[in-house]
Amino acid sequence: MNQHYSRWRKSSYSNPSTECIEVGRSSKGTIGVRDTRQIGVGPVLDFTPREWLAFIKAIRSSDS
Repeated sequence: MNQHYSRWRKSSYSNPSTECIEVGRSSKGTIGVRDTRQIGVGPVLDFTPREWLAFIKAIRSSDS
């Protein structure tokens, strides 16, 4: 997918000097994840809303 994402926000779990990701939303409702250091040149991982919820659920269940 090659979509325009807006309102990128940095993850609160990111390390500001090294490992940093951002999450944004497209006008079509998909969620994008990117590496902050590669803004504009790096890949964006695209999730549908259903995939995003499953991803977040899996992450939260592994934190226990």
